[in-house]
Amino acid sequence: MASVELRNLRKEYDRGTIVAVDDLDIEIEDGEFITVVGPSGCGKTTTLRMVAGLERPTSGSVIIGSEDVTDLHAKNRDIAMVFQNYALYPHKTVQANMEFGLRMSTDLSKEERREKVQWAAEMMGIENLLEDKPDELSGGQKQRVALGRAIVREPEVFLFDEPLSNLDAKLRKTMRTEVQRLQDELGITSIYVTHDQEEAMTMGDRILILRDGIKQQVGAPKEVYNNPKNEFVGGFIGSPSMNFVDVVVEQSDGGLVLAGIDEDFRYHLTPDVVDKFGVLESGGEYILGIRPEDVFPADGSERDTVSAVVEVVEPIGSDNYVYLDLSGELDTGLDGKDEIEFIARTDSAFEPETGEQVEVTFSDEDIHLFDPATGESVLYEQGQMAGVAKAESGADEGTVAND
Repeated sequence: MASVELRNLRKEYDRGTIVAVDDLDIEIEDGEFITVVGPSGCGKTTTLRMVAGLERPTSGSVIIGSEDVTDLHAKNRDIAMVFQNYALYPHKTVQANMEFGLRMSTDLSKEERREKVQWAAEMMGIENLLEDKPDELSGGQKQRVALGRAIVREPEVFLFDEPLSNLDAKLRKTMRTEVQRLQDELGITSIYVTHDQEEAMTMGDRILILRDGIKQQVGAPKEVYNNPKNEFVGGFIGSPSMNFVDVVVEQSDGGLVLAGIDEDFRYHLTPDVVDKFGVLESGGEYILGIRPEDVFPADGSERDTVSAVVEVVEPIGSDNYVYLDLSGELDTGLDGKDEIEFIARTDSAFEPETGEQVEVTFSDEDIHLFDPATGESVLYEQGQMAGVAKAESGADEGTVAND
């Protein structure tokens, strides 16, 4: 197995008029499973193809293990890639498809190749399909064959390019578990590209979020979710997306208030939260972020509530997604108004009617504040330091317990 390091990786097209990947730096540890996520066109697949050797970087380096492989041909890199469209030879049997890479890149005998294919096929549960051809298989079976073809190589690095996107939702979840199980069992360094942020959150040891070819944040799923580096990450990670409201800091008799710039929105900050955010100057403008799951119906005991009109209620079983209009008027969509959409993820027992006026609230400990000029989080660095302190505290406690 091997680590992977991308150093100042950059990829340009059309003589530099298009920058697909811009100065990407990341170190991936030996045996780590990292997911790469971002909107379409953000550079995910281009990055993967540069690691694979299918695209040559404009500048920068790809290091696998201790070797700089930037100028090494794809066939000479000890990697295996699983594609979105399976990339199976239609005229070959499953056995021949899985064996092909071994035949082209190793000196194994025919018997040794067959033994390795049998081993991989049994791991994937497709040993009874070895004599079938791809057009006889379902989508899930084809993906298992593609995975088996990669596994049989026992490479230093696995590369996955949206391998489950062609499957239906139920099968995608099943195969997601299979990929995780295999990676845990084999311990092979894996880079997994996906457009599905839920997939990225549930599968990766760490997540790399890209936007317009630029790294936005990299970290453990919970770290990225709880402490987004900027407004883009806060809005991209999490479903439904984080709510955003433009606010200004105002001074009141009770302390500091976040007041909506475009909406009738006022929320008092507790002294502890004011201290957490540091110096918030009166008149300072921010973007307030609050996740839908942190918004709940008010019961009358709260100091601050947000008044809104219900636009849509989406039942999803255990929860309801309640779409709210902060203007206080039901938006019919016919008057061209650009209303702020505010979503609450509530218990399924909360079922207001469309057009109903409701009061919702949230804890100010759950809010995020972003700089409207840069989009950067006001609290990101503090969150990083808090995470390090917590990790070090846990390590110290473990040492004491072991002693």
